Amino acid sequence: MPRVTDCTSLSGPVRQRSREWNTVAVSTTGSQRPAQVSAARRRTVIDALRRGAVPESGLDLLATGLGRFEGALDAELDAVASGGSVFKAVRGEYGSGKTFFTRWLGERAKRRNFAVAEIQVSENETPLHRLETVYRRLTERLTTSSFPPSALRPVVDAWFYALEEDALAAGASEDELPGEVEKLLVARLAEVSRHAPSFATALRGYRAALADGDEATAAAVLAWLGGQPHVAASARRSAGVRGDLDHFGALGFLQGLLTVLRDSGHTGLFVVLDEVETLQRVRSDARDKALNALRQLIDEVHSGRFPGLYLVITGTPAFYDGQQGVQRLAPLAQRLATDFTTDPRFDNPRAVQIRLPGFNQESLVGLGATIRDLYAEAAVSPERVRTVVDDAYVADLARAVGGALGGKVGVAPRLFLKKLVGDVLDRVDQFDDFDPRQHYRLTVASSELTDVERNLAATVSGGSASADDIDLEL
Repeated sequence: MPRVTDCTSLSGPVRQRSREWNTVAVSTTGSQRPAQVSAARRRTVIDALRRGAVPESGLDLLATGLGRFEGALDAELDAVASGGSVFKAVRGEYGSGKTFFTRWLGERAKRRNFAVAEIQVSENETPLHRLETVYRRLTERLTTSSFPPSALRPVVDAWFYALEEDALAAGASEDELPGEVEKLLVARLAEVSRHAPSFATALRGYRAALADGDEATAAAVLAWLGGQPHVAASARRSAGVRGDLDHFGALGFLQGLLTVLRDSGHTGLFVVLDEVETLQRVRSDARDKALNALRQLIDEVHSGRFPGLYLVITGTPAFYDGQQGVQRLAPLAQRLATDFTTDPRFDNPRAVQIRLPGFNQESLVGLGATIRDLYAEAAVSPERVRTVVDDAYVADLARAVGGALGGKVGVAPRLFLKKLVGDVLDRVDQFDDFDPRQHYRLTVASSELTDVERNLAATVSGGSASADDIDLEL
């Protein structure tokens, strides 16, 4: 018979380790009720939390305590929008909210009319030492405020439209338009063509195929422009390009993409390289190449080669501080060196590397109360939801989930919010006689845990929870 943990029986103190786990910063003073939230945004957030996932949008509804970062990050986004470039490293433990943080920052960038791309670094799918693959993933996951991934084609079409508008505004007639657009194309991509002349060539080939009504060739050429391999030879010949994109050409294509984005009305490009710590698990030769590629990217960003680029990487403390990560390459370690010996309250959000503040019991309860109030806005009986799932019950559930994970509060938010929404709030909303204090007992199954959560659950000891209190299907 599955063992269960009774939430109400864990209402007393749960022993917690003193070490703080970096995670999403949220309010530490209780619930902050969202105002004027659309039904669509609310549904997107609640549905994602019910699945135990980070919402793709609406993160501002959850990030109620990120004010310490907002000023510095907004200033950096504004600098990028004015033609600058920024590199940022985000530091946090596994499951600590790095993805949440970068998506929250990406939403802020998108509101400034940035294009956004989130890339998961992995040895097999997106090895960092192969920048042509990183560029391909970037174009596949490129999104704007108007278009979902991949937004590459809408962006390129908007760019040609802008060139035509500029040519007409300069006095070109309809007959002169193709020639004037070509002149503008050459002028706008002059710097790019010094490093990657095939970028401009492919754009010409794409436009020519569209003019001829050859949609298949146009799509193939655009795929090649996006870094896709194995494009039909006939399409490449038609556009006047050869082979596939390589490691060195990828940086030139990124430069070209930034130019196209700027001229088509976007203020910049926000790119996230998520889970860079996976480099620690690859072969030593591939790891060394990837670390050097990262060093090269940082240097190129700081040199001003990529105006309009805000590049973010995420990683664990072990990656930044360990000999299998950043410290393995001295020049990279120098570029990312940041002082974290002082009180976290005085961390510098303008530094090249930032760490996420740690969750504690109080802030976890505050997050839960915020989600409860957000949920109640669309509930059948909002007042019943707030009354039955009051702050005291939210605190009991937070203690129970934290205890099930060995007191590691910093890793608890994902599972806590999943249980709160899917197991408690949904039932309170649908069943008039459901009382979680009487009818609900917290069960944590191995199958619903991430690897990190599973490892912590397996080592539960002492306090109000023990290994026997958790349902682990081993």
